[in-house]
Amino acid sequence: MGFMTGKRALIVGVATDRSIAWGIAQAMHREGAQLAISYANDKLKERVLPLAAQVGALTLPLDVTVDREIDGAFELLKREWGGLDVLVHAVAYAPREALTGGFVEATSRESFRMAHDISSYSLTALARGAAPLMKGSGAVITLSYLGAVRSVPSYNVMGLAKASLEANVRFLAADMGPAGIRVNGISAGPIKTLAAAGIPGFRKMLGRVADVAPLRRNVTLEDVGNAAAFLCSDLSAGITGEILYVDCGYNTVGMSFPLEAEG
Repeated sequence: MGFMTGKRALIVGVATDRSIAWGIAQAMHREGAQLAISYANDKLKERVLPLAAQVGALTLPLDVTVDREIDGAFELLKREWGGLDVLVHAVAYAPREALTGGFVEATSRESFRMAHDISSYSLTALARGAAPLMKGSGAVITLSYLGAVRSVPSYNVMGLAKASLEANVRFLAADMGPAGIRVNGISAGPIKTLAAAGIPGFRKMLGRVADVAPLRRNVTLEDVGNAAAFLCSDLSAGITGEILYVDCGYNTVGMSFPLEAEG
């Protein structure tokens, strides 16, 4: 019996079998959770349905920019399950042109609005919808990145959106805590995902992290999935409002190059 047996989890953000959300789904399934996986459009539906079948998950349409779809998703879960224990938010987006070149020139009013709406506000909207189904206890988790607290080349407006997301975690944790709902985030190291394909120089980023992270490797989907399963289980019942770094220690490194002995 796994440590999530009896938990019902909605996972938002699975796009392919390389999605971090899919790593989370696999870990939660392994630990006994009952899953529902959403898809944002028909194109993603074709990718999600075969993956959902592997873990016996419900599937449902959910575009986080459309309030009626958010309402509809939770109405469906109420009919099917009667309640909800876990919400996984793994959604982020900025237009490709906003992730190319310098921050000032690449950032438009529309790309700023879109990045914050999809990457941060959607967590608030989903948490609001999930709360009535989390009767007395529940766990919400989202995914962030180091660019929330440090400037990362070409990450640009997504860094600001992730900073907003991390503040969102703290405010939601404070607001929902009295109802027994915990809210946390994972700041994952770089992983080859569909979303990462839009970041210029991503391969170099992977190589650099593996060279200087204390564990001398990149983080895996399994690493993040296991951490997420823990944070959404009763094993972490006393943890809320936190951002957990799962990046092989990269965020702890200051001077990130080897020092050679002086002759």
